[in-house]
Amino acid sequence: MPDCQFLLKMELQGKKIVLGICGSIAAYKAAFLCRLLIKKGAEVRVVMTPSASDFITPVTMSTLSNHSVYNSIHDGNTWAGHVDLGLWADLILIAPASANTIAHMANGICQTMLDAVCLSAKCTVCVAPAMDLDMWKHPATVANINRLRSFGTQIIPVEHGFLASGLIGDGRMAEPEHILAYVIDYFNRGKDLLGQKVLITAGPTHEKIDPVRFIGNASSGKMGIALAFECLRRGATVDLVLGPASENPAAALGMTIHHVTDSEEMYLKCFNLYPDTDIAILAAAVADYRPIEPSEQKIKKTEDTLSITLQKTKDIAAELGRIKPAGKIHVGFALETDNELEYAIAKRKRKNFDLIVLNSTRDKGATFGSDNNKVTILGESGIIRKTELLPKTEIATIIIDETIKLLKKSL
Repeated sequence: MPDCQFLLKMELQGKKIVLGICGSIAAYKAAFLCRLLIKKGAEVRVVMTPSASDFITPVTMSTLSNHSVYNSIHDGNTWAGHVDLGLWADLILIAPASANTIAHMANGICQTMLDAVCLSAKCTVCVAPAMDLDMWKHPATVANINRLRSFGTQIIPVEHGFLASGLIGDGRMAEPEHILAYVIDYFNRGKDLLGQKVLITAGPTHEKIDPVRFIGNASSGKMGIALAFECLRRGATVDLVLGPASENPAAALGMTIHHVTDSEEMYLKCFNLYPDTDIAILAAAVADYRPIEPSEQKIKKTEDTLSITLQKTKDIAAELGRIKPAGKIHVGFALETDNELEYAIAKRKRKNFDLIVLNSTRDKGATFGSDNNKVTILGESGIIRKTELLPKTEIATIIIDETIKLLKKSL
């Protein structure tokens, strides 16, 4: 959460915010949030789901916002302006966001006015989830939240405390003052990469053995994707070269996604894009070896053993490092199992990285496929920063903060 005391001194004058309210016991907090937003100078339009009215009345929200509440796609005679609202808003803020609406948003289901507005939105959508502990931890909710993140949706962290069920745990909607601070922070974040072109690689590569088998690894691409959206948020134009990852982010204005399969395709795409790049972030887990002669037909299981001759793949990071001009920033990654610092320091020098981000397989919860990471960032002078286990979206912010420090020194 951002520094509330500092941010709450700032204003939202002229900002246009759609406040979405879902069916949740936390809906009563939306009244306080609406008033806080308006006191800061924002213009607020309220959209309620049908079940939200069971917890707080449209009359209350209409009175607080000084505008009619939208709670139906049509009134029996005319369609409501969900497209107009989506175009009007500078930010769509859903607080509280129920598990049901989060599922709708993640899967493109349009059953309510709020669903329609989100699908029509041209601005950032930000959600403040509110639900019971077991619902928040359920794999379906976790998957939906991760999918929303991949779309660029901002997720305001839930808080820990007493829940409507009587349990104590995660799932409480953030307090209105905390949400207000988050919104102010969103509108006041510096566009410190404006005008910069960033090349990011992410995900694994699949090196063909035969038509149905490959050499690869379990990289999900989540870290590289989080970095791409962080750079985009800060004003950069982003080229994301994405291997066959488990994550498939939606296209966004200012970001081009280049899908590749193997290391050769990634190599060619990177070298094509590199001349116009200001910053290269090489987060992909590229296979180190590939079969020399992939079979054109499926290899049958006949013998007890099978030998496949492998050759090194092209080292994209090293090749780009070799031609790296002065002033261009390179950021690399090192996933190690032992002697982590020693190997990362050597890798940074060998591949001409300005920064290298080290993580270890020994850090529980920070390996392939996880939503979290724990890293050590190293530069020319040694260790720059160490983090605790944090969501990859937060790790991305930290990495880009350190990258921008280097960029400012080079300008």
